[in-house]
Amino acid sequence: MAEKKQPVAGENAMVQDHLPWHRRITYGFTDMSGNLLYCIISSYMLYFFTNVFGLTVGVAGVLLLIGRFFDALGAPVMGILVDHTHSKYGKNRPWFLWMALPFAVFVWLLFTTPHLSYGMKIVYAGVMYILADLSYTAVSTPITSVLPNLTGSSDGRMSANSIRLVLGNVGNFFAVTFIIPFADHLGHGNAQKGWSLAVGVYAIIAFILLIVAFLDMREMNITKEKVITIKESLKATRGNWPWIIIVLANLTYWTAFTMRNAALPYYFQYNLGNKGLISFFNGFTIIQVLGMAAVPLFAKFLHKWGTTVFMLALTIIGQVWLAFAGNNITAALIGWCIACIGSGSACTMFFAMVGDTVDFGEWKNGIRANGFLTAIGASFCIQMGSGIGSFIASMIMKGFGFDASKAVQSAASLHGISFSFLWAPVIIYIISMLLMVGYRKWEKHEPVVQRDLEARAKMAD
Repeated sequence: MAEKKQPVAGENAMVQDHLPWHRRITYGFTDMSGNLLYCIISSYMLYFFTNVFGLTVGVAGVLLLIGRFFDALGAPVMGILVDHTHSKYGKNRPWFLWMALPFAVFVWLLFTTPHLSYGMKIVYAGVMYILADLSYTAVSTPITSVLPNLTGSSDGRMSANSIRLVLGNVGNFFAVTFIIPFADHLGHGNAQKGWSLAVGVYAIIAFILLIVAFLDMREMNITKEKVITIKESLKATRGNWPWIIIVLANLTYWTAFTMRNAALPYYFQYNLGNKGLISFFNGFTIIQVLGMAAVPLFAKFLHKWGTTVFMLALTIIGQVWLAFAGNNITAALIGWCIACIGSGSACTMFFAMVGDTVDFGEWKNGIRANGFLTAIGASFCIQMGSGIGSFIASMIMKGFGFDASKAVQSAASLHGISFSFLWAPVIIYIISMLLMVGYRKWEKHEPVVQRDLEARAKMAD
């Protein structure tokens, strides 16, 4: 039997194709690379700025907010650029080649402390933070927007996305678990030198992973002849209520998630008095792989909206458990693992569902704006939510009197750190969970969308 011809970049097809396992894995390399560096930023940027780079918590918080604001604005721009990209490699794939080196270099420079005056250090930190985040946006946007073009199968997308986030979690594990001890080892007492060298090693590995992913990936389901204008990209959002819900829910999710991560190093160093617990607890985030791997099974019974609500509820339970655990490390670790399984699995669902909203936009408005819709639904939410989350945490800590120059914090400062790490994220996770309840109606409508798109594709042939 002759082998069935697969569509390639430039062919207009909506097919239920099979995505090879090796390509699912190399697709996962993209997120592994991104998380290997970005999770250092999202988890330790505020801590690095205050305790290593030498900025006050208030200045650091403002820099994080301003930087994320500019980078969040860059997300839709990046989405439009992806939609306007046409090459022999496809629409998304070439960006992994173009941005691998800038991404690695800018993140390394961000964690390198120059010998400058305090004022110039603020300028340097702000510029490098923006450049590092913009380069990450240029990588993360095609990571998400390429998914609908890898396979036309919803189940195939779910499987590929689950593998991607499992491998992304491996990148996160190495980032948040080993970067502090690795920096301490390389620095030999010089924290600034150690962080620069350690992040430099991570950057080289991230660069290699992106290049390997670029070499193996292939794109399908794209239209080479039609150029999507900015006006048409915006039109794809009109009446796209499932996309609007995902954007709002994902934005609040990342706000809560980043607030928790930003406050974590301070909580273990000052509230529990053990800096070693930072890497120890972060190392257990790898347990969220269990939830991520089980997401497709949960989705079969609870559907996508129900699975997301369940995982967000699990995150909230873990946070509350952690709060009541206090100084009991064993109990705290149990709560932390529950929260990590929930938050990691919920993250998986958001990335999977934003790809489905691309189909809805095409069905509703006749525009398939992969790059724009997924840039807002993924990269924008990550960048803006991370900025808001870090800013809120820093302002709460500042308001309660946190001072990084003091080895021992006041009782008020400890309360501020605890609230930023434990209770404020719970409040915001609840908002995200309530939004996802409203997604139920639109998920039920997906079979109609898929059926109509397939019929249109057949008529076009």
